Amino acid sequence: MSAHDHGCIDPRHHVHDGKAFVRAVEKACGERGLRLTPIRARVLGLIADAGKPVKAYDLLDRVRAGKGAGADAPPTIYRALDFLLANGFIHKLQSVNAFVACHHPNSDQHSVPFLICDSCHNAVELEDMQVVAALDERARALGFVPQAQTLEVHGLCAHCAGGAR
Repeated sequence: MSAHDHGCIDPRHHVHDGKAFVRAVEKACGERGLRLTPIRARVLGLIADAGKPVKAYDLLDRVRAGKGAGADAPPTIYRALDFLLANGFIHKLQSVNAFVACHHPNSDQHSVPFLICDSCHNAVELEDMQVVAALDERARALGFVPQAQTLEVHGLCAHCAGGAR
């Protein structure tokens, strides 16, 4: 698990501009020697613009409905998702089988807890390295060698709970 070198610990930090996010990922790909194909960029932009977790078949429908680059076959979408996941540009929320954009396309693959609202379906990438480190430390104390972490906490966001902070 790599730490990333950014100062963003505000859980309200989100990807607001899909085009700017795709440009940032294009830059990161160039720096890493990766190729962001038109379909990968299209899928990434759709995830970033969604503003909340999006499922693969919803992405497929959006690629089919939209204009621009992209083959609209399920294997093509899944290959794009695999590339984006493998390189840390998106996260997969296992419990809802959906994808969200990562806040920092320039960082290495990393573990972060997610807060997922069961009412509005928003997901917040909670950047708390203490939580990640505590899980890792506890697992190692039990003789377990962790290779990846996915922590998803379900509940109600402040807005849906009726008490916006």
